[in-house]
Amino acid sequence: MKIKFLSILVLVCTTLATNAQYTPKNAHSHNDYEQKQPFYLAYNAHFGSMEADIWAVDGELYVAHNKSEISAGRTLEMLYLKPISVLFEKNAGKAWSDSPTTFQLMIDLKTPVEPTLTILSEKLKKYPALFDPTVNKNAVRIVITGNRPDPSKFQDYPSFLFFDGNISRQYNAGQLARVGLYSENLAQYTKWRGTESIPAKEEVRLKQIIDSVHGIGKRIRFWNAPDTEVSWKILMKLKVDFINTDHIPELTSFLKNNQN
Repeated sequence: MKIKFLSILVLVCTTLATNAQYTPKNAHSHNDYEQKQPFYLAYNAHFGSMEADIWAVDGELYVAHNKSEISAGRTLEMLYLKPISVLFEKNAGKAWSDSPTTFQLMIDLKTPVEPTLTILSEKLKKYPALFDPTVNKNAVRIVITGNRPDPSKFQDYPSFLFFDGNISRQYNAGQLARVGLYSENLAQYTKWRGTESIPAKEEVRLKQIIDSVHGIGKRIRFWNAPDTEVSWKILMKLKVDFINTDHIPELTSFLKNNQN
């Protein structure tokens, strides 16, 4: 996908973030499983996105950053799927009883696409009311990141699976429909450390990328981004859809106190 082409679409498409008010729904819990309370800390803060890295070992999916950190009780099912199931049952098919919105669960494949994605698909199929929007309009959106199939293979997987996009790739219409959002490495575009204002030239470049993604009706987040208040303010100014963080309580408080 070429930035020049996307920039043209900005002129004719409605962006997702125009005049949006930022809340914890715009927050992404990076490596959520490393929190003291995986899933629950982000969920209780009403985060709109959280991330789990998975490893396929002997037919099971374990949640860990490195293979050496795999432990028996830390499976995707135990840390995420079952807790989500309990809450959806409690809240009559919704993520939160006091909100009509839902959240996205990004699943980062650390082992090869196959058999990892097939194992994951079979596990998720056991919970259609949780993850399939054709069954439940309030379903959690699953977005696959990390190791992903070639876009030509997207259609080989269940329609409730979406995929993390890459700004440098071209997608046809069918493939683009399966792109859940775009995640980009901020360090590829700027050396800014988030302790001061971003250089004007780099800010313009980031704004072009963000507007281009919005122009095709998609959302964007940046990983490897500074995790500071200065950074959060600038990312909000640029209309990044999901603010990446390892500091859930701090970002929650910041967003609640700085709604724009």
